[in-house]
Amino acid sequence: MTDILKGYEISWIDSVSRVDRDEWNGLASLIDFPFLEWDWLRLLEESGCVRLETGWLSAHMLVRHEGRLVAAVPLYVRDQSDGEFIFDRVWYEVAQKGGITYYPKVVGMSPYTPASGYRFLIAPDVNADVIVRLVCQTLDRFCTANNLGSSAFNFVDPDWTKEMEAYGYATWQHQGYVWENHDYKDFEQWMGSLNGNRRKTVRRERKSLKAEKIRVEILVGDEIPDHYFLLMYKCYVSTNDKFGVWSCKYLNEEFFEGLSKYMRKNIFFSVAFREGEEEPIAMAMFVFSGDRLWGRYWGCFEEVRFLHFELCYYAPIEWAIANDIRLYDPGMGGEHKARRGFFSSPCYSLHRFSDSSMDLTFKTYILEVNTLENGYINEMNDMMPIVKS
Repeated sequence: MTDILKGYEISWIDSVSRVDRDEWNGLASLIDFPFLEWDWLRLLEESGCVRLETGWLSAHMLVRHEGRLVAAVPLYVRDQSDGEFIFDRVWYEVAQKGGITYYPKVVGMSPYTPASGYRFLIAPDVNADVIVRLVCQTLDRFCTANNLGSSAFNFVDPDWTKEMEAYGYATWQHQGYVWENHDYKDFEQWMGSLNGNRRKTVRRERKSLKAEKIRVEILVGDEIPDHYFLLMYKCYVSTNDKFGVWSCKYLNEEFFEGLSKYMRKNIFFSVAFREGEEEPIAMAMFVFSGDRLWGRYWGCFEEVRFLHFELCYYAPIEWAIANDIRLYDPGMGGEHKARRGFFSSPCYSLHRFSDSSMDLTFKTYILEVNTLENGYINEMNDMMPIVKS
């Protein structure tokens, strides 16, 4: 061991349940990103959504100093890329043509969660540079010992990329969406930032739902009836089934039921009802923490035009303004998001390949890839239906 390892104990665990909840969350709570909290990660494992058979082998790294947990690194060994939402097929093909190992690989992220915020969980009173260097060195040895093709971190905290580039990781940029709260006092003031045609469209869409006698309610935390989580699962399944082979149906009923027990404080639903009816006709689920909001899942039991836009965009934006949310990430995909006030924004993943020639190839071409992606982001934002200053 080098000097940097003195005083630190490294261990690996195959489930977050093998570490004390309060110990883990003492670190995770510092970054205000609920998808790395003990309860969320344990629920993914306990429900069976994350296990060897689904392509996610938990291999979390713990760093202790004098017995105290000072760093935790959520990691998974993978023999595929499904559920990462980082579409790396092209790099797999490059490796295949060169006879280079691509799988298995080790990945740091919150499984099935394309939400930016991943980073190492580090106690504030230790030298972070020492910890990061230690973790990277340990990961190198882990990849070598287990013949892993690469280590990667997906949907990372944007502020973390430069730090990790100093340790040999290359940044890959991806297009995502975000709504930003510019201290709007209410929904109407936000509407004023849109151009005239788009304001008319939003008002027409919302008016159409009122004409259909549909009401929308926001239910937060303990306000959410327990059985709504099972209904949300049914919505999630229904929505994914519509996409056939492109479905992203990775979560099960047990996971959604567990959310009601363990993550309720960070969740709200937007729910639609027909007049006079008590059961929802559609619903969407969101996760929030601090001044950030993430759209996660949506579905309906009855198809109603414009209802998706109300539950997934307008109602949560209205809630976000009222609750001092600064950033709202609506989830991946769909250019219709841009037409409804969501700016294109870069998301990032970090990659380092074990094979030196593959690592050089990636670092050589990723600059051009990022330039093209950034150009697309700028083009999308140039077409935003906003009042031009």
